[in-house]
Amino acid sequence: MGGVPVEMSRERFEELVGEALDEVPAELLRTMNNVVILVEDLPPDGSMDLLGLYQGIDLTRRGWDYAGVLPDTITIYRLPTLNVCETETDVIDEVAITVVHEIAHHFGIDDHRLHELGWG
Repeated sequence: MGGVPVEMSRERFEELVGEALDEVPAELLRTMNNVVILVEDLPPDGSMDLLGLYQGIDLTRRGWDYAGVLPDTITIYRLPTLNVCETETDVIDEVAITVVHEIAHHFGIDDHRLHELGWG
């Protein structure tokens, strides 16, 4: 695997994810339920194409029997994100878009609708 255009430590990248979360309205964050947000260097398959991933049962599909399940996960991938960016400012913007995109999946919004809204 070659180098990435923007070099950034994992700690700095995690700070950017935290800053992106700080920009999400508090009332929206309060409605998130049973979800954790993680940072990983790469997706499990090593792909450089995936910037983020939501895994779980979105809020629109949870019924009366939703109980005792592991938390949903939102994972933001550092190296693929750095790979598509040319500057730290690009990384800041891309992290913010990816965080919002994956949170939207938690609320049941699919990729097609996210692209229509400009969050693709």
